[in-house]
Amino acid sequence: MTNKKGSALLMVWADIPADKEKEFNRWYNEEHLAERLAVPGFLSAARYEAVKGGPKHLACYELETAAVLESAAYKKVQANPTAWTKRCSPEHIGTAYIRNVYTMIHPKALAPAAAQGAMAPALQMGRMDVPPEVDAEFNTWYNTVYVPNYEKVPGVIRGRRYRAVTGAPTYLTLYEFEHPKVPESAAWSAQRDISPANARMRAHMHHAPGSPGVYVKTFEL
Repeated sequence: MTNKKGSALLMVWADIPADKEKEFNRWYNEEHLAERLAVPGFLSAARYEAVKGGPKHLACYELETAAVLESAAYKKVQANPTAWTKRCSPEHIGTAYIRNVYTMIHPKALAPAAAQGAMAPALQMGRMDVPPEVDAEFNTWYNTVYVPNYEKVPGVIRGRRYRAVTGAPTYLTLYEFEHPKVPESAAWSAQRDISPANARMRAHMHHAPGSPGVYVKTFEL
């Protein structure tokens, strides 16, 4: 069975002027996603909109590895944008535009069921930095305590963590949800301080504006 998830992500966030959103959405849905998914190593993709946090629009691309973005096939497409792309890409019309590339740090590898899983109906993402002096402790705690506990919550499909190879801040936490109300549940809230280390380690997180954000899927090929 073909994998739909790999070891890397390309994430593109943007806010778009209201008078340009209709054509922006048409461009993404009718041309751009399919164009990118035709590049070898792009495994799956979907578009999302924020119901909490921001920027509003998100395109999430699951990549085999981050090296896909250095491939000749990708470079050719990137260097030859269509007229529609020149007119509507978030890089050109976005009032906020973030393009980050990430490589997975937790888990070390995806189990076959996870690698073959579909794009989730909803996502929660935290984009953050931590001081260098707590980096090692922070990563151990996040990987062995924080994410595994939240994965026990009903409605959580899985949690993954990434380090940025392009863009900032350094870390991305990505939770896949069955629905966007998961972080409003009592079960989710109960995990917040279930470990005595949680409050102390959370105090070191420096979140990017709009983070953490909750997003719902709006389009998938």
